[in-house]
Amino acid sequence: MKEDPFSDVLALANARSVVSGGFLAGGDWAIRFPPPDRVKFFIAARGACWLSIEGEESIRFSAGETILLTAARGFTLASDPALPALDAVALYGDDGNRIINLGTAEEFFFLGGHVRLDSASGNLLIDNLPPVIHLRAGSVDADAIRWLIDRLAREHHIGLPGSDFAATQLAQLVFLQILRAYLASTDTMTAGRLRAISDPRIAPAIRMMHADPARAWHLTELARACAMSRTVFASYFKSVAGLAPLTYLTQWRMHLAERALRESNAPLSELSEMLGYSSESAFSVAFKRVTGKAPKRYRSAARRAVSRDLVLPRAH
Repeated sequence: MKEDPFSDVLALANARSVVSGGFLAGGDWAIRFPPPDRVKFFIAARGACWLSIEGEESIRFSAGETILLTAARGFTLASDPALPALDAVALYGDDGNRIINLGTAEEFFFLGGHVRLDSASGNLLIDNLPPVIHLRAGSVDADAIRWLIDRLAREHHIGLPGSDFAATQLAQLVFLQILRAYLASTDTMTAGRLRAISDPRIAPAIRMMHADPARAWHLTELARACAMSRTVFASYFKSVAGLAPLTYLTQWRMHLAERALRESNAPLSELSEMLGYSSESAFSVAFKRVTGKAPKRYRSAARRAVSRDLVLPRAH
């Protein structure tokens, strides 16, 4: 199997999706959710309603559609946007992980969840994402997402042994499918890591650097792998990734180093060799230049940190 840089980023970000609750609604109803404290996704499993997100126009949110919300913005779902909305916090109380009933029927079925991301590496995944991603029912990915949504709804309704485990795996795939759909629309993405790893023209070079980050890659061989001249490759890579190819490699090495420093007791000499540096000193200089901290100081601070599993939504 080919090296998959996107899987590398997902693994480094430690992305974990969890379905956290939902509601069934019918008749006249409206519910208001506060700005989330985590990256949020929500699913229309059945029926349709109006969805209003702060800073965005109201949209019709229909069965088979999903939303990824990376911004700290409140949102309202309603049968009619003119209706006064009930407060979700008051309705759910201390138990947000449940399905509640609104209105007089069960015409609309909503499932919500969140994405846990490593506090140190999670921004690798969300920094280039817009505040809202809407995967519509008529998109090219509609069939795949529809199947996942149907399975999620079934797991919540039937409650077979292992339903919680199954729902978590399905939620992970829903999140992945939303990201895949967004990556397929690279023309709308700003320059950055996600755009770079989804660009087919520079994919060979990205795969090579991810497969062997310790190697002393040269611009010429990376350009040759992409069937470009050095000049064209360097210019195009920077226009897509927002940084030069060898700077991309250095930053990727430092992200790997940060994880190793947080999660292992490997000596700096071993990390230096693993990441392609000739000495511990050369590695330390590079690490401090990129991260602003010496490796030992970074490791000590990471060990003292109480929480390292959340990236908060951005206020944009």
